[in-house]
Amino acid sequence: MAEAGKNFSTTRISRAGAWLLAIRPRTLPAAISPVLTGTALAVADGGFRLFPALAAMGGALLLQVGVNLANDYFDFVTGIDTEERIGPLRVTQSGLIQPSRVRAGMILSFGLAAVLGLYLVLASGWPVVVIGATSILAALLYSGGPYPLASHGLGDLFAFIFFGFVAVCGTYYVQALQITRLVFLMAIPVGLLITAILVVNNLRDIPTDQKLGKRTLAVILGPRRARTEYILLLAGAYAVPLLTWLTGLVSAWILLPLLSLPLAVAVTRIVVKNADRVLNQALAATARLTLIFCFLLSLGLALPSLSLLPIFWR
Repeated sequence: MAEAGKNFSTTRISRAGAWLLAIRPRTLPAAISPVLTGTALAVADGGFRLFPALAAMGGALLLQVGVNLANDYFDFVTGIDTEERIGPLRVTQSGLIQPSRVRAGMILSFGLAAVLGLYLVLASGWPVVVIGATSILAALLYSGGPYPLASHGLGDLFAFIFFGFVAVCGTYYVQALQITRLVFLMAIPVGLLITAILVVNNLRDIPTDQKLGKRTLAVILGPRRARTEYILLLAGAYAVPLLTWLTGLVSAWILLPLLSLPLAVAVTRIVVKNADRVLNQALAATARLTLIFCFLLSLGLALPSLSLLPIFWR
């Protein structure tokens, strides 16, 4: 069955290239962005700790890779990935990598993430056990298990919760050993933007998902409402920094993410006006937007607390 998925293009892909496809580097901003934001918040509050921050980043990247491999494997096993797929090439369905090896890669990724999690438990206490265990469980249940979350309209909600609240608050906690109101607030735009990445992915796949009975939220809502969801997610992400500044919780530096608005407008136009394979461009652009937004947000949070900042204003 795996061999049937092969085509001329796949024969030119090396083994290393196939694993790179499986890892899906373009999705990694979804892992980097929450850790960047949580660390910036720790810097702002004087709670930054280098090694827990690095471990959080490594764990987040390994979890994302594990999720990607799990999706590749489980979508093949359940028959969701077929030759009609219009998204990026899947290595299991195409026959580039044997299913057993993809499964082994998934297990290895989650295992290495657990090792880093063990260090974070020793460095930051038992709450890290809850954070790590629920994150790995959610990653497995997203496309696997008896009730795959992605196939029952729950993927967007879980992406928002785990890439937003769990990842940002967890990163902050392992460094500062507490959670503040501002940390919760700053987790919201991060979660909204990463959910928007998923919305584009599912919007693109509506025709094939409908045929296979995979009921993502985009399938349930339909194309028009899924596009509306995307717009609302981006609008909400930009509204949070503005509202926190207007209420006096943070300085005007928090408005730095507004510099990314032109990119947000450009990618929204692609999402609104296009379908099918063109949305692969929007998917990559939304991931870039997320990373740029969160980098600017992190700067806006950390800069006021840095001792060198007054030098630039002398």
